[in-house]
Amino acid sequence: MSIVLGFAPFIAFFALASLISPLVGVAAAFAISFVMTALNWRRGKSLKILDVGSLILFGSTILIILVAAPDWSVGEAGLVVNGGLALISLLSLAIGRPFTAQYAREQIPKQYWNDPLFIRINQLITVVWTLAFAISTTTTAASIYLRTIPHWLEIAAAIGGLAMAIWFTSWYPARVRRSRMGTA
Repeated sequence: MSIVLGFAPFIAFFALASLISPLVGVAAAFAISFVMTALNWRRGKSLKILDVGSLILFGSTILIILVAAPDWSVGEAGLVVNGGLALISLLSLAIGRPFTAQYAREQIPKQYWNDPLFIRINQLITVVWTLAFAISTTTTAASIYLRTIPHWLEIAAAIGGLAMAIWFTSWYPARVRRSRMGTA
């Protein structure tokens, strides 16, 4: 499963929360997270930090909306989801299991999984993703609490941060390979 598929619940959340309601977006994201996690578990694959974190994040957010914040705006729900995603990524670094390594292992032979270079590459890639999520969280908070920040700037910053992370994820490992082969 590619890292992009791992973000499917978040993509569904942002699309449906904007088009229908935050609760519908969160419920759909939870359902997608549940199905993806269950399928991986049933197939005997290891559970991914992003999948389990998504289940917890979206499940908790459903409860918050139903119990305490039924009138949350898309921005407020998005702030919780963006912040939760940044936290999942940061926690994966803190426990020494960068979430990107789980996806990289699906493409890299097992003999390299414990290689210090493989680990460093994935730590750095996860740091870049964490920064992208932090940018998105910060710009969402700014657009909610500083009414002078236009909504388009929040969207542009979020898309720019994610584009940077996607680009870096494919560029950096290739750069390291070229450097090791002496062709950088």
